[in-house]
Amino acid sequence: MNTQSGTTTRILLIGYEGVQALDVVGPMEVFAAANLFKSEHTPPYELLLASPTGGSIKCSSAGGIHLGDAIALDAVPNNIDTVIVAGGSEDALRKVIFETSLIEWLKLRVSSTRRLASVCTGAFVLAAGGFLDGKRATTHWNSTGLLKQLRPQIEVEPDAIFVAEPPVYTSAGITAGIDLCLALVEADCGAQTALSVARQLVLFMRRPGGQAQFSSSLAVQVRATPRLRKLVTEILEDPTGDLSGPVLAMRAGMSERTFSRSFHKETGTTPAHFVETARIGRAKMLLETSNWPLARIAEHSGFGSLHALHRVFRKRLGITPAFYRDCFSAI
Repeated sequence: MNTQSGTTTRILLIGYEGVQALDVVGPMEVFAAANLFKSEHTPPYELLLASPTGGSIKCSSAGGIHLGDAIALDAVPNNIDTVIVAGGSEDALRKVIFETSLIEWLKLRVSSTRRLASVCTGAFVLAAGGFLDGKRATTHWNSTGLLKQLRPQIEVEPDAIFVAEPPVYTSAGITAGIDLCLALVEADCGAQTALSVARQLVLFMRRPGGQAQFSSSLAVQVRATPRLRKLVTEILEDPTGDLSGPVLAMRAGMSERTFSRSFHKETGTTPAHFVETARIGRAKMLLETSNWPLARIAEHSGFGSLHALHRVFRKRLGITPAFYRDCFSAI
């Protein structure tokens, strides 16, 4: 570990009024549990909670949950190892981005911090500071489109549980922050400590960034009009064969240009991207439920070759098909 305070590793969670409570508490519990199982060769974590002004933090929860005793940003000590920005409501994010010094504070501290991370919509804070430009990143599935719209420089991964682009890390909606922090503990302290933490908190040990956080295919079905919904459903049911733009346009009864424009307007994605997503979904299902060779899975998922299956998994999920099977197979 590169940035420590004495014999401890400082983890700083940043909240603000309107923050999602679980985005703060979940990661804290992971690091706190890790302290119970660390070996003598790894220093314990020191957990700090900060906010722009310090004091009590009112969360977004309807029950009026408050997190107390936060440190003001200007009083945060030096030697912070990892900074994690929690997500919150849309109004809360606007205020913390435009009406506080958080972005400038992060810019001043990032060079001396080993890891900068976000949970859920906390990614918008990192995006506003330019920390995600030119990098892959993710956020809550319902906000990935907005993130891409607001910051085209970011390669948004809508399906990922978390994305590691060291020294920056982003995670998806709410509980995905726990998965990310468990991965950070594994990197710091080893697999055995991470496994012990997972058992202590009754967590799934291996839910890597590649597993979908939400069915984006289902989201496309919901958004599409009846005319295109039928075609979308057919693609999901059988993602094999020729699903090129001209062929799909003909099946939809439109010119290729009109079809491409209509599809993107209604679903928020391109036909080619959706076809690839459908094929990945089929491949995942077969990897989870069959012991077929990977080449056969590639064929039955609509990929032209085993090489294409590997390439798309690497590009879209950041892992190999074999690794996905190791993690999620029910066989």
